[in-house]
Amino acid sequence: MGLLKTFVLGGIHPPENKLSAGQPVRTLKVPDQVVVPMGQNLGAPSKPVVKRGDKVKTGQLIAEAGGFISARIHSPVSGTVFKIDQVMDMSGYRRTAVIIKVDGDEWMEDIDRSDTLVTEINFSPEEIIEKVKDAGIVGMGGATFPTHVKLMPPPGKSADYLLINGVECEPYLTADHQLMLEKGAEIIVGTRLLMKALKVKKAVIGIENNKPDAIRQMTELAAKEEGITVQPLKVKYPQGGEKQLIKAVTGREVPSGKLPVEVGCVVQNVGTTFAVYEAVMKNKPLIERVVTVTGKALSNPSNLKVRIGTPIKFLVEEAGGLPEDTGKVIGGGPMMGKALATLDVPVVKGTSGVLLMREAESHRLPESPCIRCSKCTQVCPMGLEPFLLSRLSRMGRFEDAEKEKVMDCIECGSCQYTCPAHIPLLDYLRLGKNKVGALIRARSKK
Repeated sequence: MGLLKTFVLGGIHPPENKLSAGQPVRTLKVPDQVVVPMGQNLGAPSKPVVKRGDKVKTGQLIAEAGGFISARIHSPVSGTVFKIDQVMDMSGYRRTAVIIKVDGDEWMEDIDRSDTLVTEINFSPEEIIEKVKDAGIVGMGGATFPTHVKLMPPPGKSADYLLINGVECEPYLTADHQLMLEKGAEIIVGTRLLMKALKVKKAVIGIENNKPDAIRQMTELAAKEEGITVQPLKVKYPQGGEKQLIKAVTGREVPSGKLPVEVGCVVQNVGTTFAVYEAVMKNKPLIERVVTVTGKALSNPSNLKVRIGTPIKFLVEEAGGLPEDTGKVIGGGPMMGKALATLDVPVVKGTSGVLLMREAESHRLPESPCIRCSKCTQVCPMGLEPFLLSRLSRMGRFEDAEKEKVMDCIECGSCQYTCPAHIPLLDYLRLGKNKVGALIRARSKK
């Protein structure tokens, strides 16, 4: 395979713990009731267009986009709208959600539910973007940025590279890996759709070399297509970050505060690419996704296809039930995920995994004073000084944190992972980003 590409600045090698690797995707039974949050995307929350008592079908529109950077939401089930209420989501905050009592599983008639592979693309770039927008597709790697917005570069900007992110560098998670093995042909068609929408001639699928079966399969499939190649990558966290993947594959660097299209690149996750295929070729909105449910004490770590709005507790039950020594449940992976307050929170479009940590490994070690070892700076993939930014946030000096580029932080957690003083650096960086973001928004309104 020769020398493998990777990004240069920082990075770490946490234990992979891919316990569910190779587990075929199983479809989870539809629950009796789903809770569909209106805040499932980066940007403005969606606005419900249904009311209590309305009958809905699977795939029916239930919420319009709440702004330019927002996305539509469709019912993941058929049944009756029970109520619209404030419900706790994975963030721990209560937000507006549509609660639907399930009755059967009656789909919208125009959705193609067959497994037949459709390869002939007869849509214009504008039609592809409109269908992606109508289907409510967002980035499924966790960022949840509305996909149709990514497909419309700002005036004067254009892309010459489409990068498909099959890296899945977060420990434990295997949903994207398994999706590439089971739906590789559909992902190739999705890649062609995205290339046509962006009017680019070159697409590269980036996959770390701890997934040799996926590299082999996607390379064989891509060999039949003009302009699509697969780039095996050295295993290194956080290579799945947009800017790190662009650097690894193309050698280009996205400037501070800028978008990937500034250097001619657009990045889409493999899960998103599959969703684009289903939206355009099957007329299917984003109402379900593959979620990894895993943990060292879990009896059956799994990759599950789940309807949006399904409570997390149903996923845990399917994977063997909650182990007695569970100390913490995390939405996402161990590096970038967040602890869940309850297993009643629902799966959303950005839910890539659920990790159950044992009691013994779920507690943070006592914090001690910073010893100025600079390890956090050495591993930061964005070239930041995490110890300085965390201190500024701790002291409430958010304007200074902005000057030190806290908004460039991608929240990968590499700094906190490597800190020998066990300082919760990521917590303070997230606090700083939250406060600085508010300052920036306030300035823009003046």
